[in-house]
Amino acid sequence: MRKYFALLAILLTASACGDTWGQRAVTGGAIGAGSGALLGAATGFNPLAGALIGGAAGAGIGAATTPRRYYY
Repeated sequence: MRKYFALLAILLTASACGDTWGQRAVTGGAIGAGSGALLGAATGFNPLAGALIGGAAGAGIGAATTPRRYYY
């Protein structure tokens, strides 16, 4: 069980890397899918369902947190 939490911590530290909206959505989705599958397997839930839910949530959060750049 400890190894799952260690892997989850590693995945979360690299969350939503990227500069553009698309990059952050893709990396957020990938990290969310990996984390969801990992948590699904660790808790006895379906890992595929966890990956789908985590991937959708990660992509949405990654896209929503794109830094705004203001050029003056």
